[in-house]
Amino acid sequence: MTDINSRLDALVIAAHPDDAEISLGGTILRLTAAGLKVGVLDLTAGEMGSRGTREERAAEAAEASELLGLSLRLNLGLPDGRLVAGVEEREQVAAILRTHRPDLVFAHSESDLHPDHIAAGRIAREAWYLCGLRRLAQEAGAPPAPRPRHLLRFMGHTAFKPTFVVDIGSVWERKVAAIAAYASQLTSDSDDGSHLLFGANIAERVETKARFFGGLIGARHGEPLLHEGPMPLGQGLCPAWGALLAWTEVGDSQD
Repeated sequence: MTDINSRLDALVIAAHPDDAEISLGGTILRLTAAGLKVGVLDLTAGEMGSRGTREERAAEAAEASELLGLSLRLNLGLPDGRLVAGVEEREQVAAILRTHRPDLVFAHSESDLHPDHIAAGRIAREAWYLCGLRRLAQEAGAPPAPRPRHLLRFMGHTAFKPTFVVDIGSVWERKVAAIAAYASQLTSDSDDGSHLLFGANIAERVETKARFFGGLIGARHGEPLLHEGPMPLGQGLCPAWGALLAWTEVGDSQD
């Protein structure tokens, strides 16, 4: 991975280790395959989960990061299961945005059933706004930085009407491998998965969602994204946008 202070093209803000892989792994792989620098900020260590220990999940996140080709992975260490969108939390994330200055920020939708996902989505939105405030940066002893150009939402437990769907057909198997790195979360001898929403088979649910949204755009697999408000056209595209919109060997589905 690159220097912890390096500039990123895109940053994914997720509540728990594995959220980014499950909801956005294909989009991340398209960006990194295009040579762009992508980071993931996990807000918690997932230590309150019914499966796996903090140490197991950290090791799994490290393996998944290598498979995704991430330039940076950070964990803020906020309390799992008790995540709140407070002043301290949003200013910590705003500081990370100022340091890495991504063009794109991906975050949970605030319409979700998991309280941590809702809080993470709100933290991301408020931090996105605050990171562009010059006086707040000065108060923190940091130089001012531009606000990321776009904040995009990925889908969790609750469906939304996407602004667009990313064709991930060409990187699907690599996304599956990144999710499989979280072995402690996929199966367990100690529970039957009844605590999980919408069924115990996580891999099956991921594929069902990807096939549904892929089908909407004529692809085998897709990932839905939401942009709140109009999408600007006629403006210069940042490299990350170009990687997602271009019909290249990186992004073309073989379907």
